[in-house]
Amino acid sequence: MADHEPSSGATGLPEALMEGYESFISGRFLADHERFEELAVKGQTPKTMVISCCDSRVAPEAIFNARPGELFVLRNVAALIPPYEPDDHHHGSSAALEYAVMALKVSDIVVLGHGQCGGVRAYAQIAADPDTPRLSHSDFIGDWIKMLAPAADRLGVAPNPKDSVYVERLEFEAVKETLRNLRTFPMVQVLEHHRHLRLHGALFRIMDGRLFLLDESTGAFEPVCETAYAAAFAEARF
Repeated sequence: MADHEPSSGATGLPEALMEGYESFISGRFLADHERFEELAVKGQTPKTMVISCCDSRVAPEAIFNARPGELFVLRNVAALIPPYEPDDHHHGSSAALEYAVMALKVSDIVVLGHGQCGGVRAYAQIAADPDTPRLSHSDFIGDWIKMLAPAADRLGVAPNPKDSVYVERLEFEAVKETLRNLRTFPMVQVLEHHRHLRLHGALFRIMDGRLFLLDESTGAFEPVCETAYAAAFAEARF
């Protein structure tokens, strides 16, 4: 096999990943080589943490066109963060939050929800029909998305996974729930109080690429960068 051809035999990686790596190493890595060298020597100093969903369609680095080292990203099902629980259990999300806030000293945390969220829809489906089959006996996902219960209660209507309007409302409300949970952490409370840390709620709509930002003074999500968005779609592309 020629040198430029990907080979998954030696590593066991899927061929698509090998091809992607070859494209990266000969393209973006070379273009940003000095940036990577600097990051390797000096370490990372991101100013923003993004808490996003695991969904493969929602990549914060792509949505915000971020360079390597600019975002500290934590991805969980439905972009959820559990409330502060100082016990002996394993808390991966809390550990990542602690590192971002206390070690990296990020100045901003963005909770990024998204449209067509499978975790949000799954909660609505289970809440509407408790007999919905679980993916496994352990039901890790089912236990995780129970955190959406307070968000669903605030909507004041019965969960309906078939109602797209309801699901979208719950997607927005889920972002607010994560913000509430973040503020149960003492370190977040103190830093936000002293204005060393700012929290933001946002939602990316996959269907049309719109980004919405939460105005906590009104509780409403408003679209951002409307001028740039309109300009991008000024001409028919399809």
